[in-house]
Amino acid sequence: MRTPTPRLRQLSAVAVAAGLGLSLAACGGSDDDESNGGGDGKSITLGYIPSWTDGLSTAYLLENLLEEAGYTVEHEEISEAGVLYTALSEGDVDMFPSAWPEVTHASYMEQYGDRIEDIGAYYDNAVLTFAVPEYSEITSIDQLPDHVDELGGQIVGIEPGAGLTEVTQNEVIPTYGLDEAGYSLSTSSTSTMLTELGNAIDQEEEIVVTLWRPFWANAEYPVRDLEDPEGALGEPEALHFLGKEGFADEFPEVAEWIEGIKLSDEEYGSLEDLVVNEHADDPAAGVEAWLEDNADVVGAPPAAS
Repeated sequence: MRTPTPRLRQLSAVAVAAGLGLSLAACGGSDDDESNGGGDGKSITLGYIPSWTDGLSTAYLLENLLEEAGYTVEHEEISEAGVLYTALSEGDVDMFPSAWPEVTHASYMEQYGDRIEDIGAYYDNAVLTFAVPEYSEITSIDQLPDHVDELGGQIVGIEPGAGLTEVTQNEVIPTYGLDEAGYSLSTSSTSTMLTELGNAIDQEEEIVVTLWRPFWANAEYPVRDLEDPEGALGEPEALHFLGKEGFADEFPEVAEWIEGIKLSDEEYGSLEDLVVNEHADDPAAGVEAWLEDNADVVGAPPAAS
């Protein structure tokens, strides 16, 4: 049975919200210090949700290259998108290294976007999906009402505060009449969703889950995306590096370098596979392995001055 990587440390959103300032103060010194970084202005704190492995992968990629250039990189792992966007907008973290601001996180950008900087997009074909095991006869979301009994009336989702959860609840379910057909959306965490998916596949049972691309699980599990004839899941979007307000002024060379990072499907897929699957206990080693063949893809930031 496939299980999520042990690197995925889940934190309580309430605990994170209450303790975020304290934890960042611990790694960054007093209020008189610069940029959360002990007074030298060279420290950059990356905030991300580790179970969303696009952010995990890009965070360790940035850490490798920025530290090589002389910066100190801190990681702040957060469990909920709302807490993360709040922390970014308030400057408690410096960067969110893989955001979905165009569609999936649009509501968060409406709320916090005037205090967030878009540094650049590194991937331009991200999509939200509903997926079933390959052995399922279901091929389209509009067929789900005919299979409510086999699926137990359940759509297996991820975190309650995820943009994918919001789109599922507000767009997909009403568009296809899934609530009227007897479906409900269960939410918990990405790792729990993947465990349920793996268990169902091992027993060759029917299951429908909320997923997205790019995401390593699409290659690890034998799943098939369901067609979305009404387009309720939204259009493809880009994955962005977002910074706190004033990031580009504080780190102009870093911002310029990050803006130039562009990854193809193959380049991104190999990065995530190495970080999440091949080196699950040591994401930094996965990045090192990826850079052996792809260093020219991302280049290097100017040395910290």
